[in-house]
Amino acid sequence: MYYTLVLLPLIGAVIAWCIPSNERRPLVLPVFSLLHMAAVTDALITPPPVSAGGWFHLDPLGKLFLGVITLLFFICALYAVGYLAYRQERSNRVLCMTLLVCLAAMTMATTTHHLGVLWVSIETTTVAMAPLIYFNKNARSIEATWKYMMIGSVGIALALLGLFFLAYSTLVAGQTPTLLLEPLIAQSPQLSTSWLNAAFIFLLVGFGTKMGLAPLHTWKPDAYGEAPGLVGALLAGGLVNCAFLGIIRIYQVCLGSGKIAFYQDVMIAMGLLSMATACVFMARQADFKRLLAYSSVEHVGILAIALGLGRGALFGALFHVVNNGLTKGVLFLSSGNIHRAYGSKNCEVVKGAMQRVPWSGGLFLAGFIAITGSPPFSPFLSEFTIITSAFTQGENLVGALFILFLAVIFIGMASTILPVVTGEAPAEVEKSPYRDRFLTIAPPLFLMLLIFMLGVWLPAPLKKLLQDAAALLEVRG
Repeated sequence: MYYTLVLLPLIGAVIAWCIPSNERRPLVLPVFSLLHMAAVTDALITPPPVSAGGWFHLDPLGKLFLGVITLLFFICALYAVGYLAYRQERSNRVLCMTLLVCLAAMTMATTTHHLGVLWVSIETTTVAMAPLIYFNKNARSIEATWKYMMIGSVGIALALLGLFFLAYSTLVAGQTPTLLLEPLIAQSPQLSTSWLNAAFIFLLVGFGTKMGLAPLHTWKPDAYGEAPGLVGALLAGGLVNCAFLGIIRIYQVCLGSGKIAFYQDVMIAMGLLSMATACVFMARQADFKRLLAYSSVEHVGILAIALGLGRGALFGALFHVVNNGLTKGVLFLSSGNIHRAYGSKNCEVVKGAMQRVPWSGGLFLAGFIAITGSPPFSPFLSEFTIITSAFTQGENLVGALFILFLAVIFIGMASTILPVVTGEAPAEVEKSPYRDRFLTIAPPLFLMLLIFMLGVWLPAPLKKLLQDAAALLEVRG
């Protein structure tokens, strides 16, 4: 079953590469994405047994991350058909193929319990995402691609060193060297503290670079700003989630060491730094797609803080994985529509989007309200859960800073987004033939409705999955 989940997208990638028609090739994306989603749904309902050797195992954490990524990819695949219909002047062979390769790699990352395979999976997403960022093939996109590749490669190399240190910690402790998650968790009380700490720091820096934690986020503004909207959605809701899962896996190992305070303090510090960085760079941002990159820096900071707080914040952190991924899908897909309608991302040029593309402008505005933690949307619930947990645990300074940063970020985003969607377009702005179409509006609209639904009603199966996943991150002993 695990092999089927990974192989289905790879078969689709081969077929997409072989189809000669630029017009028909994008149809492969929703077809194989739907097949993959059906297989994932079956696996979530009836989890397959642990694979031979224990390399693959779909635990509650894996289920949650796999479900979010699969749903987001399917929505982006539907959007891609409408998006690529407007880009017939450019070959989409590489884009269609590498999107499906990314899906296969992200699936493998969420189902494996071998940290070496997890590292390979995340590295595969790095390589596959590069041509997607370069899709527009201009000077700025190639600069963004090189920056993404160079910084990402350094990060993933540091993560590899962290894996070496982790394996060596078992050797120093007189245990059988392994990178399998369950044996590492069982051996964690006996592992060398020094080598385990070194492994945690290197893996946090490595996967934190992929995740975009400050100050490791410097590739994000360029990559998110220059990539097509659907690629930005998958970067923010796919690659970020896989990297966060990588951090969670090493965090699971550290939980049993008996010195969890060190790891929690590091996560909280990194999270607060990320939120503070977002505060600074969101103010008067001139490019609304780069603004979304700094919003991503903010939200990975929120995830890090929640993981560091532990206890009740864990439920909020995992719920926020769902909320952030889906809401970023709304923002990036609708911003891509606005970008095409104006032929610009410059906030001085793009004004009055709700007049020119009312559906896209409305969704972009609704996405902004949701992502800043405003009710009745689901990010409000996950952020409120995290804040409540901080004060309940006596972490008053962390809670106060969290609220302060949220307020500053709301003001910074509002000062940029409100003129974009509600202002008056300058008279000299060239009229674009692009208008809202069903295939470019229905996907983000569905995500927006889902975010609203989760804000007013949390289905029992999802709640149970979140609780089971959070229980795996509770401090033991």
